[in-house]
Amino acid sequence: MSPVNLRVVGLGTAVTVAVLLPLVATARPAGDPVRPTGASAEGDAKPGDLLRGLGLGPRTPDSAVSGPSSAASAAASVVPAAPTAPERVTRCGPELASPEGAEAQTCVLGEEGEVWARTYYRNATSRRFDAFLTLMGPGGRTVRVNCPVPAQDEPGTCETPRERARGAVMAYTAVAELAGAGEGDTTPLLLRSGSNTADGEGS
Repeated sequence: MSPVNLRVVGLGTAVTVAVLLPLVATARPAGDPVRPTGASAEGDAKPGDLLRGLGLGPRTPDSAVSGPSSAASAAASVVPAAPTAPERVTRCGPELASPEGAEAQTCVLGEEGEVWARTYYRNATSRRFDAFLTLMGPGGRTVRVNCPVPAQDEPGTCETPRERARGAVMAYTAVAELAGAGEGDTTPLLLRSGSNTADGEGS
């Protein structure tokens, strides 16, 4: 081989060696996995990382979801308080009875700003009589009703119409007079019953 050809072969060999050396230096061992560009060097990605990267993320537990159904359940659990019934005030006198068999008890009642009188009676006299019930209020105002009482031994009631209270219920009194039909225009009194002890007396 001529000297010129030897020089060409030698130059080609030097260029080949210079190109292959950097490639050998940067080559990885055959067992190392190849990571994508931008991958973390701390270890394999966790299962949830991929989903979060896609904008999906792991499924949120149902208990942590706040929506219309959970709001409705919360609203349903709040039970409104039951409205309180208006308080009734009752003032009654004692139960009284006459020797003839008439019985009565008279009361004044108040509720929601109204007031009225009521008498409870029983007629064991074997004859018909009338119950005259009077409600007396402040300023001399009176309300009076007449209730016929049949001749039967059964309990009954007689009461005045309700009216707007003009003061406290304690300021009102009631009196019931049980009177039978006598000869002529006379109406003998059988029993007088009041809403307080001072008004109640039997005859």
